[in-house]
Amino acid sequence: MALSIWEVLAVFVAGVGAGTINTIVGSGTLITFPVLLLTGLPPVTATVSNALGLIPGSISGAIGYREELKGQRRRVLRLSAIAAAGGLCGAMLLLLLPPRAFETIVPVLVALALVLVVLQPTISKKVQARRERNGDHGDPDGGPLLLTGLFLASVYGGYFTAAQGIIYLSLMGTLLADTLQRLNAVKNVLAAVVNTIAALFFLFVADFDWTAVLLIAVGSAIGGQIGATVGRRLSPKVLRAVIVAVGLTAIVQLLLR
Repeated sequence: MALSIWEVLAVFVAGVGAGTINTIVGSGTLITFPVLLLTGLPPVTATVSNALGLIPGSISGAIGYREELKGQRRRVLRLSAIAAAGGLCGAMLLLLLPPRAFETIVPVLVALALVLVVLQPTISKKVQARRERNGDHGDPDGGPLLLTGLFLASVYGGYFTAAQGIIYLSLMGTLLADTLQRLNAVKNVLAAVVNTIAALFFLFVADFDWTAVLLIAVGSAIGGQIGATVGRRLSPKVLRAVIVAVGLTAIVQLLLR
């Protein structure tokens, strides 16, 4: 599909924003997805193109958090295996369901993602309170409950990635005794795994737009480094407000199709 110069710029900037936000908290898809819809891409094609394009951003963000990943090799490998299985299931679900079902489900998923974004401060406070009560001790691997939760979150991530990172953080923050920065580093790796697994599957069986993929890929790779370098200095309130505004635009756009 041919894009105008303004559409090219919009998709690229959305990719930078998504890469930045994904590295910090997640929900970058709430920026790229509605922009792709506004260029005229069908919802499923937009989702597939978005998944492919966000791979470099996820990898870039994970590299930016390499210091926080030190000493977590065993945890990362174990959780990545679960995330890969869930991501593949989600990608298959995306293509098995009819397009009309997808168009009906996506507004609900975006709305759920926005609720999670709004509730993130409350979730963080509860996580901190739990750690203080427990003296910051607990199962280093989270146990079966965490593995089950991450698998289901990864199924959702393979299907539609919005707020996937926030779900990961809420699960790991509740069930693992570690700092949020180190858990955020793990979250970036898991997101990269799910995006890559889903994208490799889509590459062989789904339609995508190479122009959109390349624009988001370059933009998200840049954004991943921005998020890892200066993301913690951004105002959480402003960030959430932007995500909610873009997400509401996506819901309106989908409902009007």
